[in-house]
Amino acid sequence: MIVPGAVFGVVGALAAFPLRLAAREVERRHAELRRGVTRRTSHVVFGRALLAKAATGRTGDAEIERRVRGEREAGRALVSENGFLRLLGLMKAPEASSLSRQSLIDQSRLAADDLDLLSLFDAFEHDGEPYSFHDLILARKYAGLIASGASWGAIARSVHRSGPVASLTAKSLNLGSQHGRPDAIYLDDGASELDGQLLFDLGSPEDDTLEELFAEAEAAEEEGRHDDAAALYQRCLAIDQKDAIAAFNRANCLRGAGRVAEAAHDYARAIKLDPGFVEAWFNLAGLMGDEGKVASARRHLQKAIALDKAYADPVFNLARLEFEAGNLAEARRLWARYLELDAESEWAKLAQKGIQFVDLHTARTAG
Repeated sequence: MIVPGAVFGVVGALAAFPLRLAAREVERRHAELRRGVTRRTSHVVFGRALLAKAATGRTGDAEIERRVRGEREAGRALVSENGFLRLLGLMKAPEASSLSRQSLIDQSRLAADDLDLLSLFDAFEHDGEPYSFHDLILARKYAGLIASGASWGAIARSVHRSGPVASLTAKSLNLGSQHGRPDAIYLDDGASELDGQLLFDLGSPEDDTLEELFAEAEAAEEEGRHDDAAALYQRCLAIDQKDAIAAFNRANCLRGAGRVAEAAHDYARAIKLDPGFVEAWFNLAGLMGDEGKVASARRHLQKAIALDKAYADPVFNLARLEFEAGNLAEARRLWARYLELDAESEWAKLAQKGIQFVDLHTARTAG
Protein backbone atom coordinates (compact mmCIF):
# COMPACT_ATOMS: atom_id res chain seq x y z
CA MET A 1 0.00 0.00 0.00
CA ILE A 2 1.24 3.49 -0.94
CA VAL A 3 1.35 5.78 2.10
CA PRO A 4 0.19 9.36 1.40
CA GLY A 5 3.15 11.73 1.43
CA ALA A 6 5.70 9.06 0.49
CA VAL A 7 8.26 10.06 -2.15
CA PHE A 8 9.34 7.30 -4.54
CA GLY A 9 12.47 7.65 -6.65
CA VAL A 10 13.12 5.37 -9.63
CA VAL A 11 16.64 4.21 -10.46
CA GLY A 12 16.82 2.62 -13.89
CA ALA A 13 13.92 2.22 -16.30
CA LEU A 14 10.92 0.11 -15.35
CA ALA A 15 10.70 -3.05 -17.44
CA ALA A 16 7.01 -3.85 -17.13
CA PHE A 17 5.28 -0.49 -16.68
CA PRO A 18 5.83 2.95 -18.25
CA LEU A 19 7.06 5.51 -15.73
CA ARG A 20 4.45 8.11 -16.69
CA LEU A 21 1.64 5.66 -15.90
CA ALA A 22 3.28 4.67 -12.62
CA ALA A 23 3.56 8.35 -11.69
CA ARG A 24 -0.15 8.81 -12.37
CA GLU A 25 -1.05 5.88 -10.12
CA VAL A 26 1.20 7.15 -7.32
CA GLU A 27 -0.27 10.65 -7.54
CA ARG A 28 -3.78 9.19 -7.23
CA ARG A 29 -2.66 7.93 -3.83
CA HIS A 30 -1.38 11.39 -2.79
CA ALA A 31 2.27 10.40 -2.99
CA GLU A 32 5.08 11.36 -5.40
CA LEU A 33 7.13 9.46 -7.98
CA ARG A 34 10.27 10.98 -9.47
CA ARG A 35 13.07 9.78 -11.66
CA GLY A 36 16.23 9.66 -9.53
CA VAL A 37 16.78 10.19 -5.81
CA THR A 38 16.84 13.33 -3.69
CA ARG A 39 16.98 13.93 0.06
CA ARG A 40 13.18 13.84 0.21
CA THR A 41 13.05 10.35 -1.31
CA SER A 42 11.67 7.79 1.14
CA HIS A 43 11.48 4.74 -1.19
CA VAL A 44 13.81 3.78 -4.05
CA VAL A 45 12.43 1.58 -6.83
CA PHE A 46 15.13 -0.28 -8.77
CA GLY A 47 13.92 -0.85 -12.33
CA ARG A 48 14.98 -4.11 -13.93
CA ALA A 49 16.26 -2.36 -17.06
CA LEU A 50 19.18 -1.27 -14.87
CA LEU A 51 20.49 -4.82 -15.24
CA ALA A 52 20.79 -4.55 -19.01
CA LYS A 53 22.59 -1.21 -18.67
CA ALA A 54 25.03 -2.71 -16.17
CA ALA A 55 25.79 -5.61 -18.52
CA THR A 56 27.07 -3.21 -21.18
CA GLY A 57 28.82 -0.71 -18.86
CA ARG A 58 32.38 -0.54 -17.69
CA THR A 59 31.61 -1.04 -14.00
CA GLY A 60 28.98 -3.72 -14.51
CA ASP A 61 27.07 -4.97 -11.50
CA ALA A 62 29.50 -3.33 -9.07
CA GLU A 63 27.84 0.04 -9.70
CA ILE A 64 24.41 -1.44 -8.87
CA GLU A 65 25.84 -2.94 -5.68
CA ARG A 66 27.36 0.41 -4.71
CA ARG A 67 24.08 2.21 -5.36
CA VAL A 68 22.02 -0.32 -3.41
CA ARG A 69 24.42 -0.14 -0.47
CA GLY A 70 24.36 3.66 -0.48
CA GLU A 71 20.57 3.94 -0.56
CA ARG A 72 20.20 1.36 2.19
CA GLU A 73 22.74 3.16 4.39
CA ALA A 74 20.82 6.40 3.80
CA GLY A 75 17.81 4.76 5.46
CA ARG A 76 15.60 4.57 2.38
CA ALA A 77 13.27 1.64 1.75
CA LEU A 78 14.37 -0.38 -1.30
CA VAL A 79 11.59 -1.67 -3.54
CA SER A 80 11.75 -4.09 -6.45
CA GLU A 81 9.76 -3.44 -9.59
CA ASN A 82 7.25 -6.19 -8.81
CA GLY A 83 7.07 -5.02 -5.21
CA PHE A 84 6.26 -1.53 -6.45
CA LEU A 85 3.48 -2.83 -8.70
CA ARG A 86 2.05 -4.77 -5.75
CA LEU A 87 2.08 -1.62 -3.64
CA LEU A 88 0.07 0.06 -6.39
CA GLY A 89 -2.38 -2.85 -6.52
CA LEU A 90 -1.44 -3.50 -10.15
CA MET A 91 0.06 -6.93 -9.56
CA LYS A 92 -1.38 -9.76 -7.52
CA ALA A 93 0.57 -10.79 -4.44
CA PRO A 94 2.01 -14.34 -4.52
CA GLU A 95 0.49 -17.11 -2.46
CA ALA A 96 0.83 -17.06 1.32
CA SER A 97 4.36 -17.61 2.57
CA SER A 98 6.08 -18.12 5.90
CA LEU A 99 9.87 -18.39 5.46
CA SER A 100 11.97 -15.64 7.02
CA ARG A 101 14.99 -14.15 5.25
CA GLN A 102 17.35 -15.86 7.70
CA SER A 103 15.61 -19.20 7.28
CA LEU A 104 15.96 -18.95 3.51
CA ILE A 105 19.68 -18.17 3.87
CA ASP A 106 20.23 -21.07 6.30
CA GLN A 107 18.37 -23.63 4.20
CA SER A 108 19.70 -22.60 0.78
CA ARG A 109 23.25 -21.49 1.70
CA LEU A 110 22.73 -18.49 -0.56
CA ALA A 111 24.79 -15.52 0.64
CA ALA A 112 22.75 -12.76 2.28
CA ASP A 113 23.93 -10.06 -0.14
CA ASP A 114 23.10 -12.24 -3.16
CA LEU A 115 19.66 -13.00 -1.74
CA ASP A 116 18.92 -9.32 -1.21
CA LEU A 117 20.07 -8.31 -4.68
CA LEU A 118 18.21 -11.14 -6.40
CA SER A 119 15.10 -10.23 -4.43
CA LEU A 120 15.46 -6.58 -5.41
CA PHE A 121 15.47 -7.58 -9.07
CA ASP A 122 12.55 -10.02 -8.75
CA ALA A 123 14.38 -13.31 -9.16
CA PHE A 124 12.00 -14.84 -6.59
CA GLU A 125 8.23 -15.05 -6.24
CA HIS A 126 8.45 -12.63 -3.33
CA ASP A 127 10.53 -9.46 -3.25
CA GLY A 128 11.12 -9.78 0.51
CA GLU A 129 10.24 -11.84 3.53
CA PRO A 130 8.21 -13.83 4.21
CA TYR A 131 9.40 -16.06 1.37
CA SER A 132 7.68 -19.14 -0.05
CA PHE A 133 8.71 -22.76 -0.54
CA HIS A 134 9.10 -21.97 -4.26
CA ASP A 135 11.55 -19.22 -3.27
CA LEU A 136 13.55 -21.73 -1.26
CA ILE A 137 13.83 -24.03 -4.28
CA LEU A 138 14.98 -21.11 -6.42
CA ALA A 139 17.45 -19.97 -3.76
CA ARG A 140 19.06 -23.41 -3.73
CA LYS A 141 19.34 -23.40 -7.53
CA TYR A 142 20.85 -19.91 -7.51
CA ALA A 143 23.31 -20.88 -4.78
CA GLY A 144 24.46 -23.79 -6.95
CA LEU A 145 24.89 -21.53 -9.97
CA ILE A 146 26.91 -19.02 -7.95
CA ALA A 147 29.07 -21.83 -6.56
CA SER A 148 29.76 -22.81 -10.18
CA GLY A 149 30.91 -19.31 -11.05
CA ALA A 150 27.78 -17.36 -11.99
CA SER A 151 27.18 -13.88 -10.58
CA TRP A 152 23.95 -12.66 -9.04
CA GLY A 153 23.69 -10.20 -11.93
CA ALA A 154 23.94 -12.92 -14.59
CA ILE A 155 21.17 -14.84 -12.83
CA ALA A 156 18.94 -11.79 -12.41
CA ARG A 157 19.38 -10.86 -16.07
CA SER A 158 18.47 -14.36 -17.17
CA VAL A 159 15.59 -15.63 -15.06
CA HIS A 160 12.88 -13.39 -16.49
CA ARG A 161 13.52 -14.73 -19.99
CA SER A 162 11.52 -17.91 -19.51
CA GLY A 163 8.27 -16.43 -18.20
CA PRO A 164 7.09 -16.46 -14.59
CA VAL A 165 10.01 -16.95 -12.21
CA ALA A 166 8.15 -19.66 -10.30
CA SER A 167 8.16 -21.82 -13.47
CA LEU A 168 11.91 -22.32 -13.00
CA THR A 169 11.36 -24.35 -9.84
CA ALA A 170 10.55 -27.45 -11.92
CA LYS A 171 13.53 -27.01 -14.24
CA SER A 172 17.23 -27.59 -13.90
CA LEU A 173 19.40 -24.53 -14.40
CA ASN A 174 22.98 -24.82 -15.63
CA LEU A 175 25.89 -22.48 -16.13
CA GLY A 176 27.50 -22.03 -19.53
CA SER A 177 26.65 -20.97 -23.04
CA GLN A 178 26.63 -22.24 -26.57
CA HIS A 179 27.20 -18.64 -27.70
CA GLY A 180 30.46 -17.74 -25.97
CA ARG A 181 29.17 -16.21 -22.72
CA PRO A 182 30.51 -18.37 -19.86
CA ASP A 183 28.17 -16.89 -17.24
CA ALA A 184 24.93 -17.39 -19.21
CA ILE A 185 22.23 -19.56 -17.65
CA TYR A 186 20.40 -22.27 -19.61
CA LEU A 187 17.78 -24.94 -19.01
CA ASP A 188 18.58 -28.63 -18.85
CA ASP A 189 17.11 -29.29 -22.30
CA GLY A 190 19.93 -27.25 -23.85
CA ALA A 191 17.49 -25.54 -26.17
CA SER A 192 16.39 -22.70 -23.94
CA GLU A 193 19.26 -20.46 -23.10
CA LEU A 194 18.14 -17.71 -20.75
CA ASP A 195 19.84 -14.84 -22.52
CA GLY A 196 20.02 -11.94 -20.09
CA GLN A 197 21.29 -9.27 -22.49
CA LEU A 198 18.19 -7.61 -23.97
CA LEU A 199 15.10 -8.60 -22.05
CA PHE A 200 12.99 -5.56 -21.53
CA ASP A 201 9.98 -3.91 -23.15
CA LEU A 202 9.79 -0.45 -21.65
CA GLY A 203 6.39 0.68 -22.90
CA SER A 204 5.55 3.19 -25.61
CA PRO A 205 8.11 4.68 -28.05
CA GLU A 206 7.93 7.96 -26.12
CA ASP A 207 8.83 6.16 -22.90
CA ASP A 208 11.69 4.37 -24.66
CA THR A 209 13.04 7.65 -25.99
CA LEU A 210 12.83 9.44 -22.65
CA GLU A 211 14.47 6.65 -20.67
CA GLU A 212 17.25 6.27 -23.23
CA LEU A 213 17.85 10.02 -23.31
CA PHE A 214 17.97 10.28 -19.54
CA ALA A 215 20.40 7.37 -19.27
CA GLU A 216 22.58 8.89 -21.99
CA ALA A 217 22.51 12.25 -20.21
CA GLU A 218 23.53 10.65 -16.90
CA ALA A 219 26.41 8.87 -18.60
CA ALA A 220 27.62 12.10 -20.23
CA GLU A 221 27.36 13.89 -16.87
CA GLU A 222 29.39 11.18 -15.13
CA GLU A 223 32.07 11.48 -17.81
CA GLY A 224 32.30 15.25 -17.36
CA ARG A 225 30.86 16.08 -20.80
CA HIS A 226 28.82 18.93 -19.35
CA ASP A 227 27.62 20.58 -22.57
CA ASP A 228 26.57 17.26 -24.10
CA ALA A 229 24.74 16.25 -20.91
CA ALA A 230 22.97 19.62 -20.69
CA ALA A 231 21.72 19.23 -24.27
CA LEU A 232 20.45 15.73 -23.55
CA TYR A 233 18.67 16.81 -20.36
CA GLN A 234 17.06 19.61 -22.37
CA ARG A 235 15.67 17.01 -24.76
CA CYS A 236 14.29 15.12 -21.74
CA LEU A 237 12.59 18.31 -20.58
CA ALA A 238 11.10 18.84 -24.03
CA ILE A 239 9.35 15.47 -23.61
CA ASP A 240 8.46 15.87 -19.93
CA GLN A 241 8.33 19.52 -18.92
CA LYS A 242 7.49 18.65 -15.31
CA ASP A 243 10.67 16.69 -14.57
CA ALA A 244 12.36 18.61 -11.74
CA ILE A 245 15.23 16.10 -11.60
CA ALA A 246 16.12 16.69 -15.26
CA ALA A 247 16.04 20.46 -14.70
CA PHE A 248 18.26 20.12 -11.62
CA ASN A 249 20.73 17.82 -13.36
CA ARG A 250 20.86 20.17 -16.35
CA ALA A 251 21.59 23.08 -14.02
CA ASN A 252 24.49 21.16 -12.49
CA CYS A 253 25.90 20.45 -15.95
CA LEU A 254 25.50 24.07 -17.05
CA ARG A 255 27.29 25.18 -13.91
CA GLY A 256 30.10 22.74 -14.64
CA ALA A 257 30.34 24.18 -18.15
CA GLY A 258 30.61 27.71 -16.78
CA ARG A 259 27.21 28.75 -18.15
CA VAL A 260 26.18 30.47 -14.93
CA ALA A 261 23.08 32.41 -16.01
CA GLU A 262 21.57 29.33 -17.66
CA ALA A 263 22.38 27.21 -14.60
CA ALA A 264 20.64 29.69 -12.29
CA HIS A 265 17.59 29.61 -14.57
CA ASP A 266 17.37 25.81 -14.44
CA TYR A 267 17.88 25.65 -10.66
CA ALA A 268 14.98 28.09 -10.40
CA ARG A 269 13.02 25.93 -12.82
CA ALA A 270 13.61 22.84 -10.68
CA ILE A 271 12.47 24.75 -7.60
CA LYS A 272 9.33 25.98 -9.38
CA LEU A 273 8.47 22.41 -10.38
CA ASP A 274 9.25 21.10 -6.87
CA PRO A 275 9.35 23.81 -4.16
CA GLY A 276 10.60 21.23 -1.65
CA PHE A 277 13.64 20.30 -3.75
CA VAL A 278 16.19 21.15 -1.07
CA GLU A 279 19.27 20.27 -3.14
CA ALA A 280 18.18 22.79 -5.78
CA TRP A 281 17.90 25.53 -3.16
CA PHE A 282 21.34 24.58 -1.82
CA ASN A 283 23.06 24.47 -5.20
CA LEU A 284 21.48 27.75 -6.28
CA ALA A 285 22.80 29.30 -3.06
CA GLY A 286 26.27 28.06 -3.94
CA LEU A 287 26.00 29.55 -7.40
CA MET A 288 24.87 32.90 -5.97
CA GLY A 289 27.74 32.82 -3.48
CA ASP A 290 30.25 32.18 -6.25
CA GLU A 291 28.86 35.23 -8.06
CA GLY A 292 29.26 37.40 -4.97
CA LYS A 293 25.52 37.73 -4.42
CA VAL A 294 25.70 37.24 -0.66
CA ALA A 295 22.16 38.27 0.24
CA SER A 296 20.67 35.90 -2.32
CA ALA A 297 22.97 33.07 -1.21
CA ARG A 298 21.93 33.65 2.41
CA ARG A 299 18.22 33.51 1.57
CA HIS A 300 18.57 30.29 -0.39
CA LEU A 301 20.64 28.61 2.33
CA GLN A 302 18.09 29.63 4.95
CA LYS A 303 15.35 28.14 2.78
CA ALA A 304 17.27 24.87 2.41
CA ILE A 305 17.73 24.65 6.19
CA ALA A 306 14.05 25.38 6.79
CA LEU A 307 13.02 22.62 4.37
CA ASP A 308 15.37 19.98 5.79
CA LYS A 309 16.62 20.60 9.31
CA ALA A 310 18.85 17.50 9.17
CA TYR A 311 20.72 18.69 6.07
CA ALA A 312 24.16 19.62 7.38
CA ASP A 313 25.74 21.14 4.26
CA PRO A 314 23.67 24.35 4.07
CA VAL A 315 24.23 24.89 7.81
CA PHE A 316 28.01 24.80 7.32
CA ASN A 317 27.91 27.05 4.25
CA LEU A 318 25.69 29.58 5.98
CA ALA A 319 28.04 29.61 8.98
CA ARG A 320 30.99 30.31 6.69
CA LEU A 321 29.04 33.04 4.91
CA GLU A 322 28.14 34.71 8.22
CA PHE A 323 31.73 34.45 9.39
CA GLU A 324 32.99 36.15 6.24
CA ALA A 325 30.38 38.89 6.77
CA GLY A 326 31.66 39.47 10.32
CA ASN A 327 28.57 38.05 12.03
CA LEU A 328 30.66 35.95 14.43
CA ALA A 329 27.96 35.11 16.98
CA GLU A 330 25.65 33.77 14.27
CA ALA A 331 28.52 31.89 12.65
CA ARG A 332 29.33 30.25 15.98
CA ARG A 333 25.69 29.25 16.51
CA LEU A 334 25.52 27.68 13.08
CA TRP A 335 28.82 25.82 13.46
CA ALA A 336 27.58 24.42 16.77
CA ARG A 337 24.41 23.28 15.02
CA TYR A 338 26.50 21.69 12.28
CA LEU A 339 28.40 19.66 14.86
CA GLU A 340 25.09 18.31 16.15
CA LEU A 341 24.48 16.95 12.65
CA ASP A 342 28.05 15.89 11.81
CA ALA A 343 30.74 15.45 14.43
CA GLU A 344 33.16 13.20 12.53
CA SER A 345 34.04 14.56 9.08
CA GLU A 346 36.77 16.93 7.94
CA TRP A 347 34.07 19.63 7.76
CA ALA A 348 33.35 18.99 11.44
CA LYS A 349 37.00 19.70 12.25
CA LEU A 350 36.74 23.00 10.38
CA ALA A 351 33.57 23.85 12.30
CA GLN A 352 35.36 23.15 15.59
CA LYS A 353 38.23 25.42 14.54
CA GLY A 354 35.73 28.10 13.59
CA ILE A 355 34.13 27.95 17.04
CA GLN A 356 37.54 28.08 18.71
CA PHE A 357 38.48 31.14 16.66
CA VAL A 358 35.25 32.96 17.55
CA ASP A 359 35.65 32.11 21.25
CA LEU A 360 39.25 33.31 21.26
CA HIS A 361 38.31 36.52 19.44
CA THR A 362 35.44 37.13 21.87
CA ALA A 363 37.72 36.58 24.89
CA ARG A 364 40.32 38.97 23.51
CA THR A 365 37.69 41.61 22.78
CA ALA A 366 36.23 41.27 26.28
CA GLY A 367 39.71 41.53 27.83
